[in-house]
Amino acid sequence: MTPLRLITIPISHYCEKARWALERAGIEYREERHIQGVHMFMAKRAGGGITTPVLVTPAGSIGQSEDILHWVDERTPPEHRLFPTAGSQRDQVLAISRRLDAELGPKGRRHIYVHLLPQRELLLAFNNEGVPRWEDRLLRHGFAMLSPVVKRRLAITPGIEVSDEHDIWRELDWVAELLSDGRPYLAGERFGAADLTFAALSAAVVSPPDYGIPLPAPEQMPPPTRDFIERARAHPAGAFALSLIERHRRERVA
Repeated sequence: MTPLRLITIPISHYCEKARWALERAGIEYREERHIQGVHMFMAKRAGGGITTPVLVTPAGSIGQSEDILHWVDERTPPEHRLFPTAGSQRDQVLAISRRLDAELGPKGRRHIYVHLLPQRELLLAFNNEGVPRWEDRLLRHGFAMLSPVVKRRLAITPGIEVSDEHDIWRELDWVAELLSDGRPYLAGERFGAADLTFAALSAAVVSPPDYGIPLPAPEQMPPPTRDFIERARAHPAGAFALSLIERHRRERVA
């Protein structure tokens, strides 16, 4: 049987959502990693749009991380599914997950790119993990030309990091407020899609020690980036994200 194919940018936290869900459910797949820019062509060729992840299945391609989680759930024992079946609780999980996808995900990603694009050697040390050799060479030799493309795609403009950081803290405060009533997870008594989404998308702000690829530790980063990461880790929501990763990233339920 041909294994599933997962088209990714290896550092992408949306791709990490898909990896985590597939691995948790014990579903075998082959990851095909690509650098920024090239990923658009590869995603399109795989039957998706121009973003990753794209999961290529025998029945067709799935091009959104939330849809991949639903696909995985259909193949997971009911007691371990990420999305509840009950209406109101399911709605709550979807609402939390979609807010995080729309707010924390893109703003955390853009903020860390602002910090790391000027750090060429540091970024290349982990960005190209597992990509084809020709793509590694392309990015290394064409970094100066490809960086403006990334900035345009992410709408990086002068000073955007100030508003993004404000919004990141707002989202972390919101998550901490959800947890303030003592609930063990964001939408109930057990780990689910909202928790997986939050933990994966928090990677851009807490740089977890366990991830789909090795990420740099805070002490390897320039002081402004290191300080931001350490403050995010110390935040109650940041600490919760790290605890979710520690407890559940290598969990297998199949």
